[in-house]
Amino acid sequence: MTYQNLIDNLPSHLRLFVKEQDYAQYSPKDHTAWRFLMRMLTRQLSQSAHPVYLEGMEKTGITLDRIPTIEGMNEKLSQLGWAAVVVDGFIPPAIFMEFQARRILPIAQDMRSAEHLLYTPAPDIVHEAAGHAPFIVDDDYAEYLQSFGEIGMKALATKADYEVYEAIRHLSIVKESPSATSADIKDAEQRLEKSLAEKGEPSEAALLSRLHWWTVEYGLVGKPEQYHLFGAGLLSSLGESASCLDDQRVRKVPLTVDCINTDYDITSQQPQLFVTSSCRHLSQVLDQFSQGMAFRQGGSAALRKAIASESVATAEYSSGLQVSGRVHNILTDAMDNPIYLSTQGPTQLSHRGSEIEGQGLEEHPEGFGSPIGKVQNLTHCLSDYTVDELAEKGIKRGRAVRLNFVSGITVSGVLEHIERRNHRNVLFSFSHCTVNNAQGEVLFEPSWGRYDMAIGERIASVSGGAADRERYPLYSKPSTESTPNGTQKDEDVALMTIYDQLNIWSDSPADDDLSRLYGQLKAFPKEWLARCELLCLLGSQHHLTAALVAELEPFKSDDGQPGVIVSRVLDEFGNGQISKKVS
Repeated sequence: MTYQNLIDNLPSHLRLFVKEQDYAQYSPKDHTAWRFLMRMLTRQLSQSAHPVYLEGMEKTGITLDRIPTIEGMNEKLSQLGWAAVVVDGFIPPAIFMEFQARRILPIAQDMRSAEHLLYTPAPDIVHEAAGHAPFIVDDDYAEYLQSFGEIGMKALATKADYEVYEAIRHLSIVKESPSATSADIKDAEQRLEKSLAEKGEPSEAALLSRLHWWTVEYGLVGKPEQYHLFGAGLLSSLGESASCLDDQRVRKVPLTVDCINTDYDITSQQPQLFVTSSCRHLSQVLDQFSQGMAFRQGGSAALRKAIASESVATAEYSSGLQVSGRVHNILTDAMDNPIYLSTQGPTQLSHRGSEIEGQGLEEHPEGFGSPIGKVQNLTHCLSDYTVDELAEKGIKRGRAVRLNFVSGITVSGVLEHIERRNHRNVLFSFSHCTVNNAQGEVLFEPSWGRYDMAIGERIASVSGGAADRERYPLYSKPSTESTPNGTQKDEDVALMTIYDQLNIWSDSPADDDLSRLYGQLKAFPKEWLARCELLCLLGSQHHLTAALVAELEPFKSDDGQPGVIVSRVLDEFGNGQISKKVS
């Protein structure tokens, strides 16, 4: 399947977030940065990462010498039953989860800048491809990812959650932008702090994001005293993949469902990490958490969670009818069983994830309300009777019908339509209808138009988002703020030529070529990355090595990431850990 075919087969609300990989956007310097980083990562992680890591790199199309193409990755991933699509940085969590549930990895196409090789606050192709993809080859891990996506799609999120997401996305863009000032960064950090302070009690989606963070992003596998790295955030970070091994500074805790009580800070290194005993254990923890979610609970407690979220949620009746909208209010009986629910704003009625014809947002723009429970003098739920059986009890299309619910709610009007799905009644439509509660208060009156009544004796499930996401998309468009890519198209042409030559000569460079390249670098005294690459190509015996090391020495005093990287390269080179051969 071609990449375009993959995109064409996606639902339209997901296609909004998919990009084409503009491979020409990657500069020669980007490819050098990728090769340099991957060489250092694979060497550093050869012992600390789970053995699946290096095996999975090859099996998922992660090339070490150049930035991988999405087509190359998909050729490999398809053999594992997965695929990948290109996206623009952080995408809404619900969209991310839906991709994952479909066994599709969202890959941010941008390449981090040379100044952010140790760690980048923005999703990039190193993190998304080389971090996430390799472990797909482990069946238990792949199953966990897919299950996480399926459950994550059903999590109730709040308006505050989305504001936090937007603040995180904005901060990541600002921090990666070469034109951002210290004031810009401070403003973005304050915006995130403000969003976090105002989000209140964590929602289901927020708690799930913590589980995702402590497993998929920063997970360890094994035992607290003997473990391997498998989290993508660790595998793609030269800094934290090393510092996390310090057991005195970074506490190791056995993974349990209680990890959801530990929040995380995306702007700093983690003070503790959680260790799962196996990838199979991950699914067990996820299942344990999901047992307390609204989509498994149903009833009044789940509906109250939906009300508190102030976001679109789907309440599913026991008949299978799904009501999607912002749940505004519920009435309950003395046993706290819900007997009536109402939504506010655009509402959709569906069955098994498909909107019922004539029951979309246009028909219910202001909201929806319906009783829940059994009807007096009927031994079964109203959904279980055939049309003929209903007629025998006086419930017939075209006739005036009065339904007295056990809860005390009454529905009285002319029954115009019976919607049946899977041999069950799921919806009655009335004209000239009045609905009252036990106290005689009017819940619906004839002047309001057609009354559509959901059928079911209980609310079996409540989940986040709409049932039919194609007809009721939560996001009509991606964020208007685009991520800056690592491409340096405004760089000096001569400098890009140097990097291009470094890329071409990385396998078997000629001595004269390297000497000429060293001379050309004299015009660019600040280019530490090119010098580090050239040092690896020259080896320790070359007559220019000493001079190149001397030119790199001043960079060690740089307070930023380049200083850390150059210091490390020189230390490793001096100890013989960097050979002339580039892996």
